[in-house]
Amino acid sequence: MTQPEPAGRRQRLLRHAAESVALLVVAVVAIAVAIRATPMQTVNVAGQVVTVGTTAPSWSLSGPGEVDLFGQSLPTTLDFPGPLRPRLALSQISINSELTNFVRGANAADAERTLGSRLADGWKHYFAWEAAIAGLGALVLLGAVAGWRRLPPRTTVKLLVAGLLVTEAINVGAIIITASRAPALLRQVTSLNQLVGSSAPPPRFHVKGRPLPKVQAVVMGDSTAAGEGLPVAIRSSPQTRACGRSQDSYAEDLAAVNGWRVLNLACSGATITHGLLGPQDRSGKVVPPQLASAQRARNASVIIVNIGANDLGWASMVRYCVVAPRCDDKATTAYFQQQLASFSKNYLELLSQLATLPGHPRVIINQYYDPFGPEQACLGGVGLTPPKLAILTSRLSTLNAVLAKGATEFRFISPLPDFTGHQLCTSQPYVQWLGDPAPFHPTAAGQLAIALTDQAALRMPVPPATGLR
Repeated sequence: MTQPEPAGRRQRLLRHAAESVALLVVAVVAIAVAIRATPMQTVNVAGQVVTVGTTAPSWSLSGPGEVDLFGQSLPTTLDFPGPLRPRLALSQISINSELTNFVRGANAADAERTLGSRLADGWKHYFAWEAAIAGLGALVLLGAVAGWRRLPPRTTVKLLVAGLLVTEAINVGAIIITASRAPALLRQVTSLNQLVGSSAPPPRFHVKGRPLPKVQAVVMGDSTAAGEGLPVAIRSSPQTRACGRSQDSYAEDLAAVNGWRVLNLACSGATITHGLLGPQDRSGKVVPPQLASAQRARNASVIIVNIGANDLGWASMVRYCVVAPRCDDKATTAYFQQQLASFSKNYLELLSQLATLPGHPRVIINQYYDPFGPEQACLGGVGLTPPKLAILTSRLSTLNAVLAKGATEFRFISPLPDFTGHQLCTSQPYVQWLGDPAPFHPTAAGQLAIALTDQAALRMPVPPATGLR
C-alpha cells in the first residue's frame, strides 16, 4: 500500500531538516575543536621569536587580546572586534642589537614594517591552519557517522562533501565577520611595549662621576640588596646613608670572599621605574638611576639584581594582612594582579636593557627568600594567622615565578636563597623581627646566605646566548 504523498513529503522534509541540523552540529563541533587544536604560529621579528594564536572564545563583541609575558596573561592595549582575539607569546629572546628596538620601538618606522606585519601574517597563518583542521575534523566526524549508519559509498561521499562545504562556509564566514579586522590592527603595533601598554621609558639620565674600571661586580636593587636595618659604615656618603646600604650587605660579603671591588647601588624603596631605570627620591635626595650609574663600571663582569617587592607593594600587603580579618578578598587580590601585571611590563624593559649592556656581563636576578617558614607560633600574636601566611607565601611565590621565568627567557640566572631552618620563629633566624630596625629584612647572617647562593650561581655554566651580535 503506497503512502499518501503529503505524509511522504513531510518525512522527506523532516529527514532533510535532521540532516541539515546534523551537518550544522558537526560543523560547530569541528570548528570548536579546531580552535583548541590549532597550534600557535611562530614568527621571527628582529631575531626574536613570537607565537601567534587566539584567545578562548568570549561572549563579548569586542575586547583586548592577550600577551603572555613571563607566565602572566596581560591584556593588549588594542581592542579587537569579535569573540576571537589574538593571543601572543614571547617564546624566545635573542640578545642582539635589535632587542632594545623590538621592546621599546625606538625605530618606529622599521618596527612598523616588521613587528606589526609579522604579527598580522602570523594571525592569517593561524586561521589557515584552523580552517584546514576544522575541515579535517568534519570529515572524521562525518566518516564515523557514515560508518555507524552503514551508509553506501556513494551516499558517504555526498555526506562528506556536503559536511566539508558547510563547515568551511561557516568557518570562513565567521572568520570574515569576527577576525578579519585583526591584521589591520596588528599592523599598527610598533613595539612590544606598545602592545602591553608599558609606560614610556624614562629619559636618559647623565650620571656624574669618573669611570670605575676596577669594579668587577655591581649590585642593584631594593632594601634587601642594600642591607636595610644593618650597620652603615661611619664614613659612608650621604647617598649611601639615605639608601641604607650596609657594610654587612651581601655585596660586601661577595667582595670579601672573591677579593672583588663591588659597587653597591641598591637603595631602600627602589622600584624598576623609580630606582633602577629612573631616578629615585630618597629622604629628599635624588638618587641617580642605578642602571645608568652601573655603566660607570665598564669592566664589571657580574651584575646582581634584587627587585620586585616594592613594585608589588609587599610591605603594605604584609601590614594589611596583620590588621585585616582576611587578606585574600576580591579587592586586594585584584590589586595584587594589577601590580603584578605592571611589574611584568617594567621587568621586560629592565631585562632588555640589562641584556644589551656593553661587555655583556653575567646577570643574576635574585628571587626572594621565604621569611615565614613552617614554624609560625610567634606570628599569630601579631595577627599573621596560618591562612594569611599561606596567602602571603603564595603571592611571594608568584613574584618569584615571574622573576625566574623572565631571567630564564633572557638566559640570566635566577637563584632562590634558602632560609630553611632559619626563618622567623626559629632559634637562629636569618630575618629581622618586629623589634629590629627593618622587620622581615635579612639579618647579617641572612645577607651572608644570599651571598653564598649567588656565589654558587656564579659557578653554574653560562647559558648559551643565541643570536648574540
